[in-house]
Amino acid sequence: MDDGGGAFISWQALTIVRALGLTPKRTIRLIMWTDEESGGYGGLSYYNTHRAEAANFSILFESDLGVFTPYGIQFTGGKNAAAVMGEVGKLVAHLNSSAVYPGGGGTDVGWWAPDGVPQGSIANHNEKYFWYHHSNADTMTVLNATEMNYCAAVWTVYAYVLADMEELLPRN
Repeated sequence: MDDGGGAFISWQALTIVRALGLTPKRTIRLIMWTDEESGGYGGLSYYNTHRAEAANFSILFESDLGVFTPYGIQFTGGKNAAAVMGEVGKLVAHLNSSAVYPGGGGTDVGWWAPDGVPQGSIANHNEKYFWYHHSNADTMTVLNATEMNYCAAVWTVYAYVLADMEELLPRN
């Protein structure tokens, strides 16, 4: 479950974009971090390797708090970028996932904050997350396939639409 659900919906997002024959204007990267639990060194290594590209990144998403029923996106970035996120959210209103909340990102993508790269996370009803987190029950079997599919749909819409925009998300 931790972090299998996030890896699953991220992989699924790329699969959906490809299956639909969509080609966004910008690349959508899927990075599966290592060592988040003991310092985020996988994310730091990626940051150090790609920091010079920060001006080319529209947003960094991290899914590390479950893939239960989604209800929106958590977002860290400027006011104008948040407004864009709100417009994208309208596309998933039928999934009750259109709201934009503060606080997106996480340990692995937090390294990019000083560079002003916006960050997002899936907002989901993860009240049961810590029932399983880091226990013997922390397996994919505790997740609900329908809830994961909804999360993947929300993730896909945001990833594709933001990658296909004419301009990058506005910075601070």
